[in-house]
Amino acid sequence: MHHIYLLFRHFFSLIRSEEVSRVSIVVACITLAGSLGFMYFEEGTRFMDAFWWAVVTLTTVGYGDISPATPGGKLIGMVVMVSGIGFLGILTAGIAGIFIERKFLENRGMKAVNLENHFIICGWGFNGRKIVEEIRAHPETARLPIVVIADIPEKPLDDPHLYFIHGEVNTETLKKADVDNAKVAIVLSDDRLDAYARDAKTILTTLTLESVCPDVYTCVELMDEKYVSHCKRARADEIVVVGELSTNLLVQAALNHGLTRMISELVSNRYGEEIYKVQIPDRYVGLTFLEVMLRLKERHGILCMGIEDRTGRKFIANPDKDHHIAENDRLIVIASEKPVL
Repeated sequence: MHHIYLLFRHFFSLIRSEEVSRVSIVVACITLAGSLGFMYFEEGTRFMDAFWWAVVTLTTVGYGDISPATPGGKLIGMVVMVSGIGFLGILTAGIAGIFIERKFLENRGMKAVNLENHFIICGWGFNGRKIVEEIRAHPETARLPIVVIADIPEKPLDDPHLYFIHGEVNTETLKKADVDNAKVAIVLSDDRLDAYARDAKTILTTLTLESVCPDVYTCVELMDEKYVSHCKRARADEIVVVGELSTNLLVQAALNHGLTRMISELVSNRYGEEIYKVQIPDRYVGLTFLEVMLRLKERHGILCMGIEDRTGRKFIANPDKDHHIAENDRLIVIASEKPVL
């Protein structure tokens, strides 16, 4: 019921333009005047029957259940048909024009959004589509709103839950993207520039993001490891160095043949097992890592591979078997779907 209310509210907000409002008033007046005229000439007709006749005549449906018998009634019918059809056509065209204009503005990135807990992607390149596909592949984010801020001509993907803001990342475009209510911001490297300029622009974008909304969680893509310190000064929450990551994977492929296929499976939401971070239940607090790992494998069929401490800043991969689980720690596990412990 709430969704129906929102739909009608949105519809009436769209037709508040001056031209459409005036035509709507004219159509309403024609309908009311036609109803009263029909009642006057066709004696004994109730208002609701006359109003039904006027609406049916105005819309050219013509059921024929009620029809005028007097010359005056027929004259009223002709006036309603001729004048009503014209103004109703204008009204329909006006409403259609509003929807078309709204869609055009959205596709061109000229319209601000009003969202909550959404993702913001700053920039768009060859990997933009893959990032959206990965987000959509996760069951918790399959319908999550995503806002793309990029200097491209139009909306890059035909996704009903993806919104587009045209322009460079600045205070104005971030406000249009409703950054204050965003959950995460992903800063992509601009593949149209050389490596040095790409990282410089990425750091500047991160600075802009953090200055406008310091609370948003920022994930930043860098090309060169030597600029990580600059990005940290810009207060990025997580930094992924593309060159370093690909280099490490290539070395692992050379040393341990086929290992990269397993790594690709773990970091992809589209197939195979995945890595999740889950809250530790109170019943596991105080137990050793070995005890927790065995219980999770026996009871839930999942593999615990590490721990994130309560601060969220330190990860421990494969902790010592006697390491005790503390309150507010989180477990890093491998499972086919996000476990509920």
